[in-house]
Amino acid sequence: MYYRPRLARATVLALALCALPLAGLAQASFPEPTKMTGAFRVTAEDAGQPIFPGSTAVLVGSGFAPGQEVTLQRGTQVLTDGPLVADEAGNLRLELPLPAEAAVGMHPLVVLAENPSATELLDLKISPEVPLSGEADHDVTSVPSPAPGLYQVRYSAKAEALFVTASSFQPPAAAILKLDPETLEVLAQVTPAAYPPELRDPDMNPRFAEAPAAAFGLGLDETRGRVWVTNTPSNSLAVYDRQDLSLVKQFPQGQVYHSREVLVDEARGRTYVTSSATAKVHVFDAESLEPLQVIEIPSTLRGENFYVMNLALDAEGGRLFVSSRATSELAVIDAESGEVSAVYPLSGAIHATGLAFDPASGRIFVTGQGSDDVLVVDPATGEVLHDVPVGAGALSVAVAPETGLAWVVNRGAGTITAVSAEGQIAANLPLGSYPNDVTVGADGTVYAVNKSLGPDDARGDLITAIRPR
Repeated sequence: MYYRPRLARATVLALALCALPLAGLAQASFPEPTKMTGAFRVTAEDAGQPIFPGSTAVLVGSGFAPGQEVTLQRGTQVLTDGPLVADEAGNLRLELPLPAEAAVGMHPLVVLAENPSATELLDLKISPEVPLSGEADHDVTSVPSPAPGLYQVRYSAKAEALFVTASSFQPPAAAILKLDPETLEVLAQVTPAAYPPELRDPDMNPRFAEAPAAAFGLGLDETRGRVWVTNTPSNSLAVYDRQDLSLVKQFPQGQVYHSREVLVDEARGRTYVTSSATAKVHVFDAESLEPLQVIEIPSTLRGENFYVMNLALDAEGGRLFVSSRATSELAVIDAESGEVSAVYPLSGAIHATGLAFDPASGRIFVTGQGSDDVLVVDPATGEVLHDVPVGAGALSVAVAPETGLAWVVNRGAGTITAVSAEGQIAANLPLGSYPNDVTVGADGTVYAVNKSLGPDDARGDLITAIRPR
């Protein structure tokens, strides 16, 4: 019976305090807003390696105003003993020891600059350290590539051959390789020609017209004996003969903006090409090579745009799957009508990239390049059944039909991981610098390609075959 008066007094006191002027608050000067000119690059102590719990993150800043003071925070926790001061060249450096119990994931840091004042967010990614396993169960053979800048690899059962694309920019070079899948010897090699004048886009950088047409994405049409290749820097694509890699058709520059992935639905006679800086998938007639339609995918996230990346096909079920890197979503397209039937958010994924469909389990594997994981997803509902940490920079994935294992190449970790449809890791093998793509042969052999840290990197630009013992 005595609580009501006490509550009333408390309420009156609170109202009275609210009515007082906030004289104790500091007055901000609010100088003219400025844009942050500097930027940080975040690396491990050993450049090119992931940042793990208990390791040291190195933050290297450049482009700041000389004498500009910079403080870094994680939430309200200040990470610097005092402000970092940019030198005469505008450079900064901070070595940040991480606790052993630091959580794996993407950590947003606040960059606070003064003189002039500016604020930005910076992502610090701490990756899972997945132990190696299964090395005794596999024979691994690697050979150096005759062409630098390996990008994608595909196995052709009809040709009994392995096809590989490669491109580099300093100096400009490109190649399409046809290899013996047993010995990894080169059976045929072609350097794509420069664009003839009638196929050049006058608004495009001339170096992309005068240099060989860069070879990036790779798709096989086993039925028609053709190899599709995307020329990403020149927004184009080309088709080659599977037998001798002779050119069948070079599309003009500007045909598909930032063309990335290419996939052929042989039964329906359609070829799909992702325009990876947009929400569009371009469709071509696989026989006539003529454009048919453009499928635009909406995002389920308010104010966001679907950013198409990789493709996977459920040939029997008539479904095409597309990943979105920017929004981490999975789109399902009806392969008959070309209509988008569903778009699912992928909980747990950051920068969803690689896709592989497993007909046996009916599940789809999706890699998260920013979250260092592979998701096992039910494509009928979009439900994430398993979220498996596999290593830094999980990028491309391919399913081995004989085992049902999804093989994931992890670009940052330098590994390849085999994951079951039940979300269990069956093997985790070293693969060299910057693994980039993976495919599976008819006998279950797994083939992978990786890039290089530089011209003297003995672990880079390798073509690798992994055979179970």
